[in-house]
Amino acid sequence: MAIGEELSSIDFKSMIGGPLDAVVRAQAQSAQTSVDFIKAVGFDEDTNEPTMVTFSYMKAVEIKDAEGNVTSVEPKKFDLTVPILTMLPIPFIRVEETTISFNAKINSVQESTTSSSKSLNASLSAKGGWGPVSVKVSASYSSKSAKSSSSKIERTYSLSVNVRAVQDELPAGTEKLLGILENSITEVESAA
Repeated sequence: MAIGEELSSIDFKSMIGGPLDAVVRAQAQSAQTSVDFIKAVGFDEDTNEPTMVTFSYMKAVEIKDAEGNVTSVEPKKFDLTVPILTMLPIPFIRVEETTISFNAKINSVQESTTSSSKSLNASLSAKGGWGPVSVKVSASYSSKSAKSSSSKIERTYSLSVNVRAVQDELPAGTEKLLGILENSITEVESAA
C-alpha cells in the first residue's frame, strides 16, 4: 500500500469532525445547564415566583424633633429581601477557542531480494574403444534460484484537541431579568 493510499484511508472527517461535534454538544449542554440553574435556584417550582432571601440586621436611625433636628440615634431592626439570583453567579460558559492538531507519521519499508546462481560443469574425456581410443563423455548442470520479499509498515497517529472555555457575558434577556429582580429588593423596618 502506498503512502498516499494509506493517508486516504484515514477517516479525516470523523477525526476532525468528531471533536468539533463534541464541542458544539458541550456548548449546547452548557446553555441547558444555565437554564436549569435559573429555574431550579431562581424561581419557586410551584408558583414561578422569584426565590427571595430575607436578611435581618440592626441599623442606626436618627430621631428628629418637630423642627427637623436630630435628637437621638436609636438602633432599629430592618429586614432586607433580595432575589437569590441577584446574589449568585449564573453559570454561562462559552467555548471561546478550539484547536485540533492532527499528526500522522507513516513509515513504509519494502524490501525485495532476488538471487540466482547457475553453474555448468562439463568434462570430456576420451578413451579408445577400438584399439587405443576410448571415448568417455561426462557433463553436469546445476541451477539454484532464491527469492525473498519482506514488507514493513509502521503507522503512528496522534490527535490533540485543546478547548478554551470562558465565563461569557450574560445574554441581554438574562441581564434584563436580573435588572427587574434588583428593583424588587426591599428594605423595611422589622415589625418585631
